[in-house]
Amino acid sequence: MKKLILLSSLLAIFSCKNPANDYDASGTFEADEVMVTAKANGTILELNLEEGMQLSAKQKVGIIDPKSVELEKERVEASIGAIEEKTGSAMPQIQVLQSQINSQKANISVLQEQLQNAVRERNRTANLVKADAATKKQLDDANGQVDVIQKQIVAAQTQISTLGQQINATKQNVSIQNRAVLSERKPTEKRVAQIDEQLKNNAIESPISGMVLTKYSNAGEFATIGKPIFKIANLDVMTLKTFITGDQLAKIKTGQQLKILIDSGDGKTKELPGTVYWISPKAEFTPKTIQTKNERANLVYAAKIHVKNDGYLKIGMYGDVKF
Repeated sequence: MKKLILLSSLLAIFSCKNPANDYDASGTFEADEVMVTAKANGTILELNLEEGMQLSAKQKVGIIDPKSVELEKERVEASIGAIEEKTGSAMPQIQVLQSQINSQKANISVLQEQLQNAVRERNRTANLVKADAATKKQLDDANGQVDVIQKQIVAAQTQISTLGQQINATKQNVSIQNRAVLSERKPTEKRVAQIDEQLKNNAIESPISGMVLTKYSNAGEFATIGKPIFKIANLDVMTLKTFITGDQLAKIKTGQQLKILIDSGDGKTKELPGTVYWISPKAEFTPKTIQTKNERANLVYAAKIHVKNDGYLKIGMYGDVKF
């Protein structure tokens, strides 16, 4: 009987020393969860997602009614058209002035022909005066006629120059007026671009690749900016949050590879590789729901370990750490 008791005691001792039960710290698995909220106000027209669905980054899963924003865009675009209608054109005035210039040029052509005839008549009269066949008064009249025509040509040329200056002034005045009107166009076009960006907010997209954890809204509901629509997390790499004591700090450092043990059922454990990526620089009391005075005397350091998910890891699952 004593031998049987001794044999049972030895088996218990060896079972307690089972490497599967040998670990240095414990913790629970977490994931970086992202709360996706509405970025626009309006009725949710579509929402094609369910809890557990895998989404890719930037994948569109729904839309919030954009009608009010689209109407605002149409109104702003119409105001741009109204600005265009306010702009003036110098062409009507220029055409009138150019017509006057052409008339003066035609008048100059006629005057130049008259001048040539007047000069010939004056020269003929001058020859007659030398031959005593014409009076000096007739020569003075001929010279006077030449002077009058020459002055008319100079006046016409001056008028053409004045009309040209008026055309330039008209162009400048209309340009100044149009600049004042068109100065309203640029900020209005910026407003259209702003509305286009605002319309993007009516699309409901997944910000990251991952699994939908919780769905908070449904199609047909009214969304307001900031209202939760769904929660998503990337479960490809899980985070095991654990706590280590002060005497264990010398055994662990960031970047260190560790062994993570999880329960695989039937009393067995499964080993996964993990990498320490964060250790708290400050100690804290052992976190528990209810703490006694002695328990609060135990200071620990929080640590986070990245563990690649093979499909078995779940949020809230317990895991053990071997240094």
